[in-house]
Amino acid sequence: MLNQLSLLPSDGEALLFPDFIQSAQHDACFEELLKTSFWQNDEVVMFGKRLTMQRKTAWYGEKPFKYTYSKVERTALPFTPVLLKLKNRVEEETGEHFNSALLNLYHHGMEGMGRHSDDEDSIVPQSAIASLSFGAERPFVFLHKTTREKIKVSLPAGSLLLMRGECQQKWWHELPKTKQVMIPRINITFRLMK
Repeated sequence: MLNQLSLLPSDGEALLFPDFIQSAQHDACFEELLKTSFWQNDEVVMFGKRLTMQRKTAWYGEKPFKYTYSKVERTALPFTPVLLKLKNRVEEETGEHFNSALLNLYHHGMEGMGRHSDDEDSIVPQSAIASLSFGAERPFVFLHKTTREKIKVSLPAGSLLLMRGECQQKWWHELPKTKQVMIPRINITFRLMK
């Protein structure tokens, strides 16, 4: 049985499995993800202008799903062998099903992700989202949308964060920027698309 921590007091569930991937396996996965993923600079549209971010992303799925966030549409590529292996392991351990994966590459701590919820129309409502972390350990923050309760946690290398139930409807989450982190982090969020 994997070690797990329950993070949210109410309104959804967030479970952290801090040692989901062991260190020897972690390093090999990190290198393979870094080398074999189809990385593209993340783009956002703000005030009608398309901006290119330093952070890179890659989008994969069982089908060529269209995924739009920050007003930019992406089409999923077929799963790579390493992504399929990781997806199968996450599904086996959590009992959840996923059909897509969004990868993020943060080069250092000054690249982050602002407050948001993964509740786009293209995602099956209240479906689970499983987030795997590789590389740098980073802080992660939940903020309740009504009460403004804040929960801070650290996501270590090899950890799995499983968010389900009303989590996306009731809580925001973010990956804050930090000057203390100088090494890269890869994050995979497995999702269930419509």
